[in-house]
Amino acid sequence: MASAIGNKRKAVTRDVPDVIDAASGDELESGLLDGVLSQSEDGELDEDDDEVNEEDKDEEGEDEDDENEDVEDGKDDGSSLSNALTRQGGLSDDDAPNYTVTEDANGNARYVYHDIDPVYDSDDSEAPATTNTIGDIPLTFYDSYPHIGYDINGKKIMRPAKGEALDALLDSIEVPKGWTGLTDPATGLPLQLSQEELEVLRRIQMNEIPEEGYDPYPATVEYFTSKTEVMPLSAAPEPKRRFVPSKHEAKRVMKIVRAIREGRILPYKPPSEEVQDDPDVVRYDVWADEAPRADHPMNVPAPKLPPPGYDQSYNPPPEYLPTKAEKKAWEAADEEDKEKEYLPTAYDALRKVPGYDNFVKERFERSLDLYLAPRIRRNKLNIDPESLLPKLPSPDELRPFPTMCGTIFRGHRGKVRSVAVDPTGTWLASGGDDGTVRVWEFLTGRQVWSVKLSIEEVVNVVRWRPGQEAFVLAAAAGEDILLLVPPIVDPELEAASRELLDAGWGYASNGATPLTTASGARKDPPASWARPSTSLVDSGVLFKVTVRAPVKVISWHRRGEYFVTVSPTGANSAVAIHTLSKHLTQIPFRRLKGLAQTAQFHPSKPILFVATQRTIRSYDLVRQQLLKILQPGARWISSLDLHPGGDNLIVGSYDRRLLWHDLDLASRPYKTLRYHDKAIRAVRFHQGGLPLFADASDDGSVQVFHGKVVGDLMENATIVPLKVLRGHTVERQLGVLDLDWHPREPWCVSAGADGTCRLWM
Repeated sequence: MASAIGNKRKAVTRDVPDVIDAASGDELESGLLDGVLSQSEDGELDEDDDEVNEEDKDEEGEDEDDENEDVEDGKDDGSSLSNALTRQGGLSDDDAPNYTVTEDANGNARYVYHDIDPVYDSDDSEAPATTNTIGDIPLTFYDSYPHIGYDINGKKIMRPAKGEALDALLDSIEVPKGWTGLTDPATGLPLQLSQEELEVLRRIQMNEIPEEGYDPYPATVEYFTSKTEVMPLSAAPEPKRRFVPSKHEAKRVMKIVRAIREGRILPYKPPSEEVQDDPDVVRYDVWADEAPRADHPMNVPAPKLPPPGYDQSYNPPPEYLPTKAEKKAWEAADEEDKEKEYLPTAYDALRKVPGYDNFVKERFERSLDLYLAPRIRRNKLNIDPESLLPKLPSPDELRPFPTMCGTIFRGHRGKVRSVAVDPTGTWLASGGDDGTVRVWEFLTGRQVWSVKLSIEEVVNVVRWRPGQEAFVLAAAAGEDILLLVPPIVDPELEAASRELLDAGWGYASNGATPLTTASGARKDPPASWARPSTSLVDSGVLFKVTVRAPVKVISWHRRGEYFVTVSPTGANSAVAIHTLSKHLTQIPFRRLKGLAQTAQFHPSKPILFVATQRTIRSYDLVRQQLLKILQPGARWISSLDLHPGGDNLIVGSYDRRLLWHDLDLASRPYKTLRYHDKAIRAVRFHQGGLPLFADASDDGSVQVFHGKVVGDLMENATIVPLKVLRGHTVERQLGVLDLDWHPREPWCVSAGADGTCRLWM
């Protein structure tokens, strides 16, 4: 017994100094502690050992951190002190400390205050038991945590457990009183509303006043009685001054009248309600000075809108409503072809009529009508518009010209890129994508000779040498220009043609001067003249001229001695002039302005015309100078041709325009013709004396025109469209690629992308 008492006494004496250090001086005074110690020494000697065992059991029920604390080291919490002091009678319940001393993460003392138990008359009696203190932080930040916030003491507010789907279904079936189906965002618990709150929500939903007992229509309080009193308040007779006019008032009235007459007092004028216009905004009223005038033939009043008819009603009679066919035809018609801007439509009621789509447009047109309406009637000249047009002859009077397809030449595989008629009008040569050159009989369409020039390259152009003393054909396949003598004519003509071509070998070996630079170094020749392979020579191909870039255009001089070639990708060497009798090639331009497209000699003068993408330049080959620059106005020139007289020029462009230039008139075109839907590929004048020319387009058509040129400088050329020839099919957006005229007859031949050539007669 004594040992138990001694152990207990030691435990108490060790706990007290630690608590005194932790507590403040106001709560635990020295006198109070002395009394506690004295009571503990006297009173605790009579205690049983069972009480000590009970204290040990209570201490074992604390947290895991408190169990590891050693009592002998003096680290006991404040709860043991407060309990001991209360047990021993030293402190009452009101004087006991309301906190517990623990350790924080750094080992320092931490005071945890007990929850306040509000009494009946406390102001916090209606406060919620647990308040979330996270402030304005969204609760979505705590979705990945088991708690949803912290209370006033910093403890975690755990997330309420959620039931399974079956529990949720049962909760939805058995709806408790005050159930809303919502969740309180602060606590995560189901939101329960009281009967008063539900009643307020019901009143708000029914558009009623939330406050109960409020009368929106109270009874009227009568401030005056409705009873009319018969007797006056005073029975005294009226004084005389009330019936005699006052002189003082008369003086005041006359004073005011005098001031009004003198202008010192102005009568009252109500303020104008007109909105002042912005001085920066200028508005014009064309009918501002419109004054009513007498009915006169020269007076034109402002135009008025016609009154609406029955078809403009929202529910017109059935006979005004269009049928399905009429409605479909109206929708398919163009805007300028429609008789009305609207279709009559029936609606059951006026409220079902939708907004009018053309309202703003019609208002704008009405404003234009008022703005552009004539203010005075003027006598206009009655002139027939057709009389202002130039009088052109009828096409029937301009015959002959081709009107129909006479022969179709079939045999090429792929597109036929070029076609040419020999000077005698007997033979037709063609070249295409299959790399072959074919010669046909002009009238029968029978193929008489063909040769394969290249396997990989296409034949871009074929041209006959002018003159009937030789039978020479020039063809271009890639960078090679080949001179052919087809073995289809009599031996004498064939021998003369071979002799003409072979005459240049001696000059090339003996008389040719090698090209050198300014420093004396030898330059590479612009082209090489050589014999082709043996198989080609046996077929009739005698020479091969190789230039620096693929050749697209070949044009002969009228004497047959020279021919010019154009290689659009050849840069400065794009234009080359070749001399047949010397086997010589010259580059006439040191620097060419623009990308060369085509070139052609003048029919009677030593002038060379070179066309770039947008301009045409003419050069004098004798004086070696620039003569004139023509500006057709086209975006991309495709071809050109000179009139046999030499004073007129036609130009075709990829932007669907055919332009006629008068070289003596101006640098701008004399006429611009737009009759094609796609690009124009080739243009040709008739060289046999007939006033005809034609163009070929990618829309698959050939258009024939009458172009009469007279010697009188005071009269311009006459241009009349004659015929549109259709027969070629468009393949991959390519139609007719080339054409040529018969040297004497009004016949023309066209080459198409469909692989055929057609003779139009």
